[in-house]
Amino acid sequence: MENAKLTENVILDVVDVGRDFKIGDGSVVSALKGINAEIESGKLTILRGRSGSGKTTLINIMGALDKPTSGKVMFDGKDITKLSEAKRDDLRRYEMAFVFQSVALMSGMTAYENVEFGLRLAGYPYKMRDKRVKEVLENVGLSKRMYHRPPEMSGGEQQRVAIARAIAHDPKIIFADEPTAELDTATGLHVVKLFKELVAQHGMTIIMTTHDPSMVEIADRVYTLEDGEIVE
Repeated sequence: MENAKLTENVILDVVDVGRDFKIGDGSVVSALKGINAEIESGKLTILRGRSGSGKTTLINIMGALDKPTSGKVMFDGKDITKLSEAKRDDLRRYEMAFVFQSVALMSGMTAYENVEFGLRLAGYPYKMRDKRVKEVLENVGLSKRMYHRPPEMSGGEQQRVAIARAIAHDPKIIFADEPTAELDTATGLHVVKLFKELVAQHGMTIIMTTHDPSMVEIADRVYTLEDGEIVE
């Protein structure tokens, strides 16, 4: 039965996923080749690999930002590769969240306003927004910086605002694509440890890509990609 979870605690199941791209001369490049992966609920999973290994292509397919050429992705018991664009938009808005290496914050808004704006987009109830914004900013250690704007913050603080915005509407899964790439190693490790705390204390499910080997020890599960294949 397709709508039943295939394995207990598996919130996202990647089944034989391939992704091909046509390039300028008409030839085809296979960015992903028969990928199989299981993402457990309440865990921090890392997709690691060098630039060009396919990890960003894979996380985009997992997060319904792209569709595979072959195979399927089961999310919470449903095949999301068969959904219409409108339903995929709803899925990303209400059940998923994204953190990118470019934090994409509104520079003219305070940390509080950036998080509150994200809640508005997700349709979060008006009367509950103020409490929720302050709660998640406290969760990421920014309760004393909530009325500062991004230009007044360090890179690590800006990334923590982006994480607060991502977790505020209580998504089922968070996708973080190279969230530490523009940070120094110490700050990057702090961000990953924050992810680990969110998993441990709040039961969140996080998938993160990285090419930095120093990050992988903190993960619950690691998939290593090389030339579009998992090589574990």
